[in-house]
Amino acid sequence: MVSPLSTTEDGASVPVKIPRWATALDQAASRLQRRMVEIRRHLHQHPEPSGEETETTAYLAEIVNETGLPIRIGPEGRGLIVDSDLKTDVSRVAFRGDIDALWIQDAKEAEYRSRRAGVMHACGHDAHAAGVTGTIFLLHELAQAGLLPNDVHWRAILQPSEETASGAREMISIGALEEVSGIFALHLDPTRPAGAIGVRSGAFTASCDEFEIHIKGRGGHGARPHETIDPIAASAQMILGLYQMFPRRMDPHQPVVATVGQVSSGHSPNVIPETAAMKGTLRALDERTRARAKEVMADIVAGIAKTTGCEIHLTFPFGCPGVVNDVACTETIRLAARMIPDGLRVDEMSHASMGGEDFAEYLQHVRGAMFRLGCQPASGCSTLHSPEFDIDEKALGIGARLMARAVILRAESKSAE
Repeated sequence: MVSPLSTTEDGASVPVKIPRWATALDQAASRLQRRMVEIRRHLHQHPEPSGEETETTAYLAEIVNETGLPIRIGPEGRGLIVDSDLKTDVSRVAFRGDIDALWIQDAKEAEYRSRRAGVMHACGHDAHAAGVTGTIFLLHELAQAGLLPNDVHWRAILQPSEETASGAREMISIGALEEVSGIFALHLDPTRPAGAIGVRSGAFTASCDEFEIHIKGRGGHGARPHETIDPIAASAQMILGLYQMFPRRMDPHQPVVATVGQVSSGHSPNVIPETAAMKGTLRALDERTRARAKEVMADIVAGIAKTTGCEIHLTFPFGCPGVVNDVACTETIRLAARMIPDGLRVDEMSHASMGGEDFAEYLQHVRGAMFRLGCQPASGCSTLHSPEFDIDEKALGIGARLMARAVILRAESKSAE
């Protein structure tokens, strides 16, 4: 069977032979679509934030147990690893989804809106989990039917705590990458319609370092500021310094973003407090710029400390590198997309995202790639991390079909090496 709709990344039509297993995979995905929607909606109604994903894990484990595949539960009952078989010393291709929600109040009126006050799946991790679960079922069904090519061994990783950039490290610590030769992941993209994906080799997301700045001055009466060393005034200078001076110290050709997201100080309107604190994030697209940005921030802190007389301490308590997509793995995703006969649009991304993604932790150990999965609802663009976030659920089946194809193609290419 040949697909007349297959295209190269530059839009030129090319014939792509659709193997028997791919046709069977698409038929299975069509049957599984309603199940994936049910899984996604259940998770959307019952969200758990980072560090609390025990019920989500139990629910997904119960579903995957229907296959009889070997399962390992992650630390503290959060997250799970599913293998295609019990074989050891075989090369596996992994695919990863995340399962945690955000501390955001769901503002939708949909019947499947979150039932937990102040928590919702506003980043699409419910859909990621449903799509990965669907991929598990698709690959298992092909194996049971004897349609998988030889030497296709895979591992599914459903990880907790992506939003706090700690879940990937937790799963790696229990052996998630043992015997893994490559890994894939997807992320929903509400700026693209269902049926379109975004791909990019190389830098795909920014590194993300959380910073904390603690300022100590000398408190006193609000009527006599000259008797104090005002930490709030120093905080104001600090924010202005980061937003105005910081860009002037960095190479404008190298994207970098410093953002203060939390400021705290004082308890009374007529008292100048002794201390102030702020937290934020620092993002860059390469390690050299990342290191330089930290140096510049430290210089700004030292300068403001000197001019205000405050003691100011800057720390970076946690950081995650950027996602850098492997060229060959990204090409596998492109090929997998061209093998979908009903016309999947492949958009080449002109630039990387300044968002962070702890999928990068896996890529510190093995080759892999992430792609953006279009999910824009009919109502229009629904921004990630917003109270109204929702998706076109057709994206679930598309994501599972593409992920399963990528896993099989990668396994075939490794066995041919």
